[in-house]
Amino acid sequence: MTTHDDSTAEVADWLANFSAALGRGDVPAASALFGDEAYWRDLIAFTWNIATLEGQSGIAAMLLDTLARVQPRNWALDGEASKGQGVAEGVVQAWFSFETSVGRGKGHVRLKDGRCWTLFTTLQELKGFEEKRGETRELGAEHGAIRGRRNWLDAQAAEAAELGYQRQPYCLIVGGGQGGLGLGARLKQLGVPTLIVDKHAQAGDAWRKRYKSLCLHDPVWYDHLPYLPFPDHWPVYTPKDKMGDWLEAYARLMELNYWPSTECLSASFDEASQQWTVQVMREGQPVTLRPRHLVLATGMSGRPRVPDLPGAALFRGRQHHSSQHSGGEDFVGKRCVVVGSNNSAHDIAADLWEYGAEVTMLQRSPTLVVRSETQGRYGRLLYSEAALKAGISTDMADLTVASIPYRLVPKFQIPVCAQIQRDDALFYDRLRAVGFQLTFGQDESGLGPMYLRRGSGYYIDVGASELIADGRIALKSGVGIDRLTEDTVVLSDGSELPADLVVYATGYGSMTGWAEALISPEVAEAVGPCWGLGSDTTQDPGPWEGELRNMWKPTRQTGLWFHGGNLAQSRHYSRYLALQLKARMEGIDTPVYGLGQSAA
Repeated sequence: MTTHDDSTAEVADWLANFSAALGRGDVPAASALFGDEAYWRDLIAFTWNIATLEGQSGIAAMLLDTLARVQPRNWALDGEASKGQGVAEGVVQAWFSFETSVGRGKGHVRLKDGRCWTLFTTLQELKGFEEKRGETRELGAEHGAIRGRRNWLDAQAAEAAELGYQRQPYCLIVGGGQGGLGLGARLKQLGVPTLIVDKHAQAGDAWRKRYKSLCLHDPVWYDHLPYLPFPDHWPVYTPKDKMGDWLEAYARLMELNYWPSTECLSASFDEASQQWTVQVMREGQPVTLRPRHLVLATGMSGRPRVPDLPGAALFRGRQHHSSQHSGGEDFVGKRCVVVGSNNSAHDIAADLWEYGAEVTMLQRSPTLVVRSETQGRYGRLLYSEAALKAGISTDMADLTVASIPYRLVPKFQIPVCAQIQRDDALFYDRLRAVGFQLTFGQDESGLGPMYLRRGSGYYIDVGASELIADGRIALKSGVGIDRLTEDTVVLSDGSELPADLVVYATGYGSMTGWAEALISPEVAEAVGPCWGLGSDTTQDPGPWEGELRNMWKPTRQTGLWFHGGNLAQSRHYSRYLALQLKARMEGIDTPVYGLGQSAA
């Protein structure tokens, strides 16, 4: 039986052989160190891309293209190796550090029978452009008596007055939610002149203006922003107004250049000058901005999908998309139909019920439901008080999750999903008893893969499922809407639902819808869809790409980037997007290997 020390020695030997092969440019020898089933996931260290190479041939092709330029060296184990469990039982794994010609990186390796099963490499910083932190932090105040000095407040005011007018930002971020703010903070620390614009009157309003019962469905340990984690007393599930206040404070404390009440109207890219011309309306005044890079940080969703239903113009009640639902206060005693059965639909149905409305949920297709407590127990193990006590920081948790290539994520999650179903069997039986249609994914892999594949189709239960199971929220499942009349919703089975309100919790299009609206249909078509892996499952058509399409990495439109995802993804991948932008600003050569396809 292999001892713990033997495991460390095994990884050290593999890493030494790998380093030696790369050092002498021997690609066949390096690729031979990988198993027949092998994956190398790289976050910009070798590819200046977010890419996964599969199989020895895919790995060899990447090395042949990148090795001479990257010049990887100084591979060293970080700590001791360990043995995997569950799906990875018997697998030896360890963390390591390394350097490239331009930066320093961190990585992870898993070995099966002495050969590499998964390799994970990330660029963590650029040499000569490190963030000033810890011992290298800025002094701040200038000591001594200095005539005409400009203090911190003066410098902040001058920068705010100049940027966007006398001085153009290198990067413009459209969208001032948690994604845009976190990326802005990363770029600020790297010295990249950045401007964030948002249509709301103040940071955090995208949360404040939603219905009162809204809160984060993921626990606090999963939701930290870069640099400023939530304090230890922060609640497990953050209420929406508290989140809004945190984002507003974050923008101030991180000294971000943030323009509220600013709507982005149009953008165009000039190939000759390699810069954008972006028209915005700031507090009613037109401003032209000319950044080198444009980041659409509008979450992971595009424009709201609202069905075009026969009779909609005749309906005398109110109807709106879930994104416009501000709360149920006006619907006490009213008959409300919520079209959809994912997160927003459940939240809004519960909100309306709490205000005394008569609510019916219209479920058109099966939904994945998982209780938040159970998801925290099994799906968020690395983000918890127990993980922190075990020495697993948020950064280490992020890296650990990212070290699993997407092809293997279902394999890891199928046993977890099965355990969740066993633990909550009575909960699911109660939902089925009232006709709720459940799914756990086409391959029974659960929430994680479904989120990656389509970004929809699920509900993390924070209370609405109980209302459905005991009938307080009525349910019509397996039917669609045929048409509206003046006061009813006519369903595809011929039945009718009297209604004073119809809420369309019908989801959103791809983020490239914003590119189509702001730039052009031609650019949106060239870039292709955002999100999805190409798994050839529902709403995620092939071919397989192995990474989230167009997210946090170069696209087929020069200078156009997409940033979003949940709070954990936005936090983690903002590092790599910021480093890509910093490298370009400093003139570092950034040839991209494996640029994504434009078509789905």
